[in-house]
Amino acid sequence: MATIRDVAKLAAVSVATVSRVLNNNGYVNKETKEKVQQAIQLLQYEPNTMAKGLAGKKTETLALVLPDISNPFFSEVARAVEDVAQLYGYTVVLCNTDSDTDKEQTYIQVMKRRYVDGMLFASNTLRAADVLMLNKANIPLVVLDRAPANVPCLVVRSKNNEGAKLAIRHLLDTGCRRIAHIYGPQETATGKERLIGYEEAVRSFPWYSPTLMEPGQFSIQGGMAAAEKLMERHPDIDGIFAGNDLMALGALKKLQQLGIPVPGRVSLIGFDGIELTRITEPELSTIAQPIYEIGATATRLLIKKIEGVQLENETYECEVELMARGSTRGNAEAGR
Repeated sequence: MATIRDVAKLAAVSVATVSRVLNNNGYVNKETKEKVQQAIQLLQYEPNTMAKGLAGKKTETLALVLPDISNPFFSEVARAVEDVAQLYGYTVVLCNTDSDTDKEQTYIQVMKRRYVDGMLFASNTLRAADVLMLNKANIPLVVLDRAPANVPCLVVRSKNNEGAKLAIRHLLDTGCRRIAHIYGPQETATGKERLIGYEEAVRSFPWYSPTLMEPGQFSIQGGMAAAEKLMERHPDIDGIFAGNDLMALGALKKLQQLGIPVPGRVSLIGFDGIELTRITEPELSTIAQPIYEIGATATRLLIKKIEGVQLENETYECEVELMARGSTRGNAEAGR
């Protein structure tokens, strides 16, 4: 069985250089990297094979794969994962992918080689093939919020469709008569389900039109651009449901720049319940997810799987709650 020293000798490089190539950590020039990779293939070297074979050996490490830690939703998820993991004696490795498929693939391969005990994914780019590969490698995983399509896995998320309908009902109840939707990426379950919820809630109204929907990419900048396009297209819009709070924050900023009073002329509501919605003026109404609970529940389920508990590949859906605040009519007392 080949060792890392055998690879280094065949490639005529140091063991440290081989380690850098294996872990994609540190600079290695292209020519040297190719020599190391050829040596690995020739020797059929499998990193840490002997360590993996030690009976009952665990690293007591979990990997948390997130698309963007700067999004406060994922920061709160990470906080919950770390808290619960620590209670059970596990350390968490954070993998921030920036929604980059290649970057996520690198993280998956590195974590697999380092033999983490399990992985948590809150990812736009997790593929069905990745889930099948991890299952084959006996690496337990749980998906938070954003599930890949057409592959069985254990998922923890909120009731996105129901939450979208709750947002529309609130806007209608507070007097809105022409409601637009800023939606998230349709390759994500959250973006798609919230858009479907919006359409199901408004399709029967005579004012409904597909032109009342505009993509916002789950970002502040996307929310700003979408709000501007919607108001240009339909100046009579009096309500906007944004598919997440970052897009709602962007929409609020753009409406204020355009001199459109919120909620005087346009009522605005988001989705997620991040803390930033409480520091705007007016405070943003939102459909609040139990963000901490989602992260904590997913971590407990993953640890159960690691410890050998047989769990079905189910979807755990958490309840959502309307937080009616100053950005929607009739809720001038922020935080009510």
